[in-house]
Amino acid sequence: MLIPKSDKVCSKNGRILVVGGAGYVGSVLVQELLARGFAVRVFDRLYYGDQGLASFRDRIELVVGDMRQMDPAVLDGVCSVMNLGGLSNDPTAEYNPEANYEMNTVAAIGLAEECIRAGVRRYVFSSSCSIYDVGVNDPERDVLLTEETPVQPRATYSRSKYEAERGLLALAGPNFVPTLLRNGTIYGFSPRMRYDLVVNTFVKDALSKGYINIHYGGEMWRPLVEVRDVARAFACLLTAEENRIAGQIFNLVYGNYRISELALRVQKALAEVGVKVEIRADYEYRGVRSYRVLGKKLERLVGFQAKISVEDSVKHMVEEIRRHDLTDFDNPRYSNIRWMQLLEEASEIIGITGSVFSTFTLASTKIRAISHPKRPAAVQSGKLEKQSLP
Repeated sequence: MLIPKSDKVCSKNGRILVVGGAGYVGSVLVQELLARGFAVRVFDRLYYGDQGLASFRDRIELVVGDMRQMDPAVLDGVCSVMNLGGLSNDPTAEYNPEANYEMNTVAAIGLAEECIRAGVRRYVFSSSCSIYDVGVNDPERDVLLTEETPVQPRATYSRSKYEAERGLLALAGPNFVPTLLRNGTIYGFSPRMRYDLVVNTFVKDALSKGYINIHYGGEMWRPLVEVRDVARAFACLLTAEENRIAGQIFNLVYGNYRISELALRVQKALAEVGVKVEIRADYEYRGVRSYRVLGKKLERLVGFQAKISVEDSVKHMVEEIRRHDLTDFDNPRYSNIRWMQLLEEASEIIGITGSVFSTFTLASTKIRAISHPKRPAAVQSGKLEKQSLP
């Protein structure tokens, strides 16, 4: 579908709404938008905290909320929406398929409908190349796939993204310009760091264990793209001519690699920064995903090309990990599924006990916080300082 270029293209005087702006990709995208002079409003549930926003918190608007219950007023003064919200990989989607569908499909379409009512024309949706997964057991389908390739996503996560895509494209029209960006597997450093993505996992294991482990001999293919390139692509779509992006699907890929080759590239890059790593492989089948994707359409229509190699990203990642001292690699905060499971467990316990520091009531027994005669005054007053309690 081609829509004539509008004079309502988002200018730098307009405000960009980034849904999921405190996340792994979102925090890098917000930095990119600020660097380009845009005003930014972030809408985020802050599942993972706000550390991803720390370096520019005073330069943005932050609205904390659930994308399934977004107040339409969040769109006031907004000229474009970048939707990176929702659950972001297979394990979290499988952990709670209902919530996954509500966020990734229903909320994504609902937000688009609110944009139409509010007169917000541009809407860029963060989709996924996992939609193309063909597995490793069908060699006849092991070819480079394009945006026109028929797809039948099987996993809970990829199905939710695909259904959202179809719903958004159905809303496209003269006053609404949805664009779908199918990201390859992302790698690279972010202030809201993740170590549960394949390249990042390799780096984490190399630094913490001294070896990289690859499953199924590393035979499966993945399309890869660096997180800073993802941010640049989103930003590029803000100013692209509408007749080039309206109702379009774009694959975003730097390159396609077998996991075994990826491990070798990571090993080589780590050696250049003084990290020696062993590669270990097993050949057990584990229901692995495999797909290769062509990303030329984005370059042809918009002029965008991903630039950051795996090797350069790995060296940058090690530098940033060391600089920020993010070496508590087993912290569940760096893994989406482990953090979600921890939050759920904590929520269940708090639902029974209440907060550790609040008044606790159970049946007829009431345990109240009282002043201990030997407790430091600072603790009695509620101002916790670094003093040891008796």
